[in-house]
Amino acid sequence: MTPSPPPAAPPPRLGPRPLPLHLMAAASAYVTSNAALPLLKEGLMRWSPALGTDAEALRERLAKASAEALAAAVEREGRRRLDAFLTGIERYRDHPYRRDVQDPPAVWASGTTSLRDFGHGEKSGGTLPVLLVPSLINRAYILDLSSRRSFARWLSANGFWPFLVDWGAPSDAERDFDLTEYVTRRLEPALESVLSLTGERPLLLGYCMGGLLAVALAQRRQASLRGLALLATPWDFHADRPGQAASLSAVAMGMEWLMSATGELPVDVIQALFASLDPVLAERKFSAFAALDGGSDAAQDFVALEDWLNDGVPLSAPVARECLSGWYGDNTPARGAWRIAGETVDPAVLGLASLVVIPAHDRIVPPESAEALGRRLPAAAVMRPDAGHIGMMVSRGVETTLWPRIAAWLHARK
Repeated sequence: MTPSPPPAAPPPRLGPRPLPLHLMAAASAYVTSNAALPLLKEGLMRWSPALGTDAEALRERLAKASAEALAAAVEREGRRRLDAFLTGIERYRDHPYRRDVQDPPAVWASGTTSLRDFGHGEKSGGTLPVLLVPSLINRAYILDLSSRRSFARWLSANGFWPFLVDWGAPSDAERDFDLTEYVTRRLEPALESVLSLTGERPLLLGYCMGGLLAVALAQRRQASLRGLALLATPWDFHADRPGQAASLSAVAMGMEWLMSATGELPVDVIQALFASLDPVLAERKFSAFAALDGGSDAAQDFVALEDWLNDGVPLSAPVARECLSGWYGDNTPARGAWRIAGETVDPAVLGLASLVVIPAHDRIVPPESAEALGRRLPAAAVMRPDAGHIGMMVSRGVETTLWPRIAAWLHARK
């Protein structure tokens, strides 16, 4: 008997992506710390007004410290923190965990987009179909991250028949797609598939960027839907950080040569944009991970989430332009200038029952941006959970706190 070949080794992890950027940000912060000490001691550093009293107290203490001893202590601490960061990266890359759930079967597909059935093809009494629309930027399995952290499987176990739109990476078929084509040539046929399979109008639930696409789909197909839930969905892109929105728009112009040449905005460019929201977040996360027991649930959850974060997909060039230049640069949704198939997308015209979930600690979608959507939707129910943008989907405890609240609203749409 011919022996079976050994199982293939899992592919090496690439994260945190883009690795050179994260390494340079951490190294630069620590290497230049001593250079900033004179400015700090002289009170020339700019602090947040909220830190004024503490900053002045720190300056007074530094003024009394030995310059040599202080410089040596700062260098030691910088080396310690950098070592913890690098240790965390190494342990993450070597961790044995790999995603422990299989994608359910696709019941519809077109191009690289598929529709995954979490109800296993059978409807039991009382279940409600739900069409889940995630962001185009990251993989859809943030809603099905692991055996312990799966919003889609939780819905399936609690009276719903979930269908998840899995966008996949753009292929030649989607290379020239803009958002209109994603809505009309992908989401609408996916909705038709759900209607055909279940015989019922589904609830429509959009997450992050998927929420914007869900609003556009709902406006086009109100009669085919039972209700609309929008989780961490932006609307007014200038509501909280207009300067940051302008910088993201500038990226689109700066990357035009690359998008024209390749037809897409690459994954690492997108990841760098997210990193710009908090340049030292990676250092904090991986330093904390280095201190965890590698066999703990917390360590496994960290690895599962980081694997998803680093498993991004590029955006087609037309979509990247529409999002960065249109949404962020020109604030087209809030100004009533965003159009799908030539029609202005306006939540105010929706007659569907609607829910807007606005995480209080969302760093990716500022709460003020999502609040604008809640105000625009007629009589929308609004939830403001004590959670973050990604945490609302994967944090420990959300399955007993936030998710039941969302489910209660969905169940009320029977």
